[in-house]
Order: sequence, then C-alpha cells, then structure tokens
Amino acid sequence: MIDQKLLEYLEGYLTESRREKFRQVLAQRTKHFTVATEDVYQLHNTSAVIRSCDVFGIQEVHIVEERNSKRIDREIAMGAQKWVDLNRYHTVKDCIGSLKQSGYQIVATSPHASDCNLQDFDVSKKSCFFFGRETEGLSDEVLNAADCYLKIPMYGFTESLNISVSAAIILQQVTYNLKQSDLNWRLTPEEQLEKRLDWVKKTIKSYDDIVAHYYAN
Repeated sequence: MIDQKLLEYLEGYLTESRREKFRQVLAQRTKHFTVATEDVYQLHNTSAVIRSCDVFGIQEVHIVEERNSKRIDREIAMGAQKWVDLNRYHTVKDCIGSLKQSGYQIVATSPHASDCNLQDFDVSKKSCFFFGRETEGLSDEVLNAADCYLKIPMYGFTESLNISVSAAIILQQVTYNLKQSDLNWRLTPEEQLEKRLDWVKKTIKSYDDIVAHYYAN
C-alpha cells in the first residue's frame, strides 16, 4: 500500500513541470500490451526496443536471456530503462509461463506467418508481442506456444525488418488502435501510484535520507 502523504511530500522536491510530465505520461501508460525479446544478440536492438516501448506507452518489457545476457545500452535506450519495467528470464518457458499466468496471449511476430496482418490485429485481448533473434527469428518453443502470429505487410524484395524497427511499427499501430477503442487499457489507480513513487525515487537525489527525515519528524 502506497503512503500517499509521503508520495506527495516527495513530489514537493520535483519541479511543477516534472510533476506534470509524470501525470501526462502515466495517463498514457498501459499493461494491456507488453513486449518480449528472445535472446537478441545485438545490444542496441534490445535497447532500442525498450526506447520504443517507452515512446508508445508500454510499461513492461520482458527480456529472455537464455543464450545472451548483456546490460542495457543506456545511450541508445536514452534513459527509457528508468521509466519502463524490465523483467528478465533465463528461459523462454519461464517467460511464457509468467505471461500466460498474467492473462496475456502470446503473439509471435514473424514475416512468414499468415495468421494476421498488422492492420487486422484484434486489440481487445491482452497481448505480449514476441520478437526473436536477428538472424534466426523466434525459436520453435515460442512459435509452438503462440496463440496467434502477426506480420507486417511488406512489398519489396527484403523479407524482414530489424527487430527494433518491427517493434516500433507494430507498437505504433496497436497502441493507436487501442487508444481509439472503448477498452479500459490504462494502469489502475494503484499501479499509477506505484509508478509515481518509483519514478520519484529514481529522480530525487538522497531519496533515502529524505524519507528517513520525513518519518523522523
């Protein structure tokens, strides 16, 4: 349970423009959609996907590091890792199990799948969009576990896009359609309070000292 009086006290250390920015961004955040990357080799690709998630209001990103485990490239993520929640997994099985338990359908993004074109995607279901390795794409484990397959229509000789580009295109389309719908896609009031506190904590220097002083008085 969030101590709202403490939160309001802490927010007093922020500028009004920063407080307003937090309110504006939180109003557009969602967990209705989420994104997972599977053993992406190039560090900048994962970082760029995280940046796109922040840009389009996706609050959570799931990173499977069964083969490749690297830190997030802060320069490319442009600080997005501070505002987006990162969930890491050692196996695809654990990631999929956790997502399904949370009510997400697994959406495999693949240029070769014929299940659904991007413009026809049903945004009403909670969905996790999986993006695979640069050269190999998604593993059979993800493809076999997928509830549906999604592709971006392409009309040239090239059969695939860089995963960070694919993620940006897909997220722009599905989040736009989601926000045009009547679905309740926003974070719950409690989730918004949790994020306000989390973001304040990541913004204020000497956070622990300030909190200790607050409770001491």
